[in-house]
Amino acid sequence: MSLVVDARGKRCPLPVIMLAKLAGGQPPGTVIEVLADDPAAAVDIPAWCRMRGHTFVSTEGDSHTVRL
Repeated sequence: MSLVVDARGKRCPLPVIMLAKLAGGQPPGTVIEVLADDPAAAVDIPAWCRMRGHTFVSTEGDSHTVRL
């Protein structure tokens, strides 16, 4: 399953909050793409993954991919 969070135009910490809200209750293996143009997202999203035990897959431009 692949989901998308569109957090473009949102500033820290909203992209991570939106990711966490969507991730809650999703099964393991779910892939979530976070679209975020806030430069802090490139640091915050991988940090959130480490804290929650999820896999940070990649960042390509404004797209950040996470696997639960």
